[in-house]
Amino acid sequence: MSGTPGTTFGGRRAVPPNNSNAAENELSTVELQSLVPRGFNPQDYLNVTGVHLFKERWDTNKIDHHTDKYDSNKLIVRRGQSFYIQIDFNRPYEPRRDLFRVEYVIGRYPQENKGTYVPVPIVSELQRGKWGAKVVTRDDRSVRLSIQSSPKCIVGKFRMYIAVWTPYGIIRTSRNPETDTYILFNPWCEEDAVYLDDDKEREEYVLNDIGVIFYGDFNNIKSRSWSYGQFEDGILDACLYMMDRAQMDLSGRGNPIKVSRVGSAMVNSKDDEGVLVGSWDNIYAYGVPPSAWTGSIDILLEYQSSQNPVRYGQCWVFAGVFNTFLRCLGIPARVVTNYFSAHDNDANLQMDIFLEEDGNVNSKLTKDSVWNYHCWNEAWMTRPDLPVGFGGWQAVDSTPQENSDGMYRCGPASVQAIKHGHVCFQFDAPFVFAEVNSDLVYITAKKDGTHVVEAVDTTHIGKLIVTKQIGGDDMKDITDTYKFQEGQKEERLALETALMYGVKKPLNTESVIKPKSDVVMDFEVENAVLGKDFKVNITFQNNSPNSHTISAYLSGNITFYTGVSKEEFKKETFDVTLEPLSIKEEEVLVRAGEYMGQLLEQAFLQFFVTARVDKTGDILAKQKSTVLTIPKVNIKVRGPKMVGSDMVVTVEFTNPLKETLQNVWIHLDGPGVIKPKRKLFRYNNHSGKVKHISTSKKSPVSNFPSQIVTPQALSEDMGTSSYLYTLAVPRIPP
Repeated sequence: MSGTPGTTFGGRRAVPPNNSNAAENELSTVELQSLVPRGFNPQDYLNVTGVHLFKERWDTNKIDHHTDKYDSNKLIVRRGQSFYIQIDFNRPYEPRRDLFRVEYVIGRYPQENKGTYVPVPIVSELQRGKWGAKVVTRDDRSVRLSIQSSPKCIVGKFRMYIAVWTPYGIIRTSRNPETDTYILFNPWCEEDAVYLDDDKEREEYVLNDIGVIFYGDFNNIKSRSWSYGQFEDGILDACLYMMDRAQMDLSGRGNPIKVSRVGSAMVNSKDDEGVLVGSWDNIYAYGVPPSAWTGSIDILLEYQSSQNPVRYGQCWVFAGVFNTFLRCLGIPARVVTNYFSAHDNDANLQMDIFLEEDGNVNSKLTKDSVWNYHCWNEAWMTRPDLPVGFGGWQAVDSTPQENSDGMYRCGPASVQAIKHGHVCFQFDAPFVFAEVNSDLVYITAKKDGTHVVEAVDTTHIGKLIVTKQIGGDDMKDITDTYKFQEGQKEERLALETALMYGVKKPLNTESVIKPKSDVVMDFEVENAVLGKDFKVNITFQNNSPNSHTISAYLSGNITFYTGVSKEEFKKETFDVTLEPLSIKEEEVLVRAGEYMGQLLEQAFLQFFVTARVDKTGDILAKQKSTVLTIPKVNIKVRGPKMVGSDMVVTVEFTNPLKETLQNVWIHLDGPGVIKPKRKLFRYNNHSGKVKHISTSKKSPVSNFPSQIVTPQALSEDMGTSSYLYTLAVPRIPP
């Protein structure tokens, strides 16, 4: 290859940044290396007349490389694994006389030492871990090659050329977009950094394009379907565009550590004009509310086409889109949900809840928050930058929470390192450790400026960490991969290890805790149904031989799922007299009218109960959250679930309230079956049915029964009507 053009900077020669997969700089079709005699005609030598890539879905290249699901007419292969091409010449190929090679080029300024220009030599035998091309058959004027890429090569879209040597230089094929080749990470290749040795896990974490994301409350876990759609038309290009937009150097795009870290920054738009704008204020003007998204497809395609961030997302949307990005490029990935997830603002490994001397929460001093749940991702890869044993699942989080090395991103952080408290290892391990293993500390802020620790709850944070089970839609508990069981010596040892590695902890919660109180308080929230009254039951237990009078305060708040309060809707104070060694229960009635007018999108309520024991001055404090039960969206499928057969999908949403229903959106998504659809029902006073027939331009995929469409419904003002949204997928010949 000829020398790459350079630019002089201050007396040195440098190549401009090569950070765009889409940018091109065509190679010369003729590179003459010496004086050429008169009458030299390149056509007198071996010339390429055609190149065949065997890139149809049914061809062995895509089947063997597990890329046959991609909706693309380009060749898509995985690195470290051989694939076949055929080259046609103008005359029979003679190995002793003719010399040629295949060249792969990526970016505008290709260099061999950067891996952006790859000359593939013709070899007698392919060697594991190296680029090479072997002639497997010769037929008249055609040659079939088996080409093997390096398991460490760049991931992206390469341009392909065929170069033929002559006595006077090189003759090269001209640029042909039809021969462009995508090379992806390869979890099936043992030499690849993302190698995963279990077939079922690869099927789930790489090839499954539909999933379940868990949300809700620890005591009321809910799930939503999510269409990852990593194989849909245009999604692979959109994922490559994300790395271009981040100006990520092409030479680093073969490293899953770097790719996942760049991806975690680019999925949010906080500081780099990335994919999604986050919004947690319940105001979604000029955009789509986070709960209305059913998958990643619309988001990524809109981002690439508009080249502007898409509005709006919250943690599960960020995680869903990031999962698509990772799986699309070939990195095994899954979405995880952490219930009672800590957001530690000052990195001291504890959630500090400051109280006034009368037991009420001091909102000015309380800066930490406990999210009812938080979703992030795990990506599977080796970690050669860390000591042995810290590879495998890595926590990566694209929700913009805290700044990491100048950008809003998080990870990859070794899950194994987090479990053992080794937070000294990059990236962002202290923050993830705090999310799952912080202590909840109640601190009284005295009027004289001193702080006194009243209580420490070591079990509240990271109550449950889950992901979707392999091959099903049920929940899999993975809490033990992040932390040891609460109360075990190993769990406290992990915390001490984290503190040893430099995490600050200004308040000594071990030595200043008050003696255990004579009175124990707990409370439970009844199952709360949207639009109905319910009760909060507070229990006081006196374990002493003395009687006590308790002054208690209950606060009910409308909260975002992040644990941040929007509005206090319920205040109630009451006194309780406890006889010696007795138990007493108090009921507080919460009426629907108190909370209905102020509800947020996910209908979260948080209750905080504080009590003071009059004789001893002990402060009792407890907080719990609940999510209101709302109607489910039901799906009914009629017709045979077969390729080429008619099928009708009925989506039903019934509202429980005695109010007029307005502005209800129903969203439908079915990867490989239909493109994402939305339907708005503006107004309906009566129970009834609305029917919509839609024509799909895509043939249903053969495994449709396992890919049922996944709806979500959003209601701005809920009412009494029942709506049916019926979608007919027409018969299309297979």
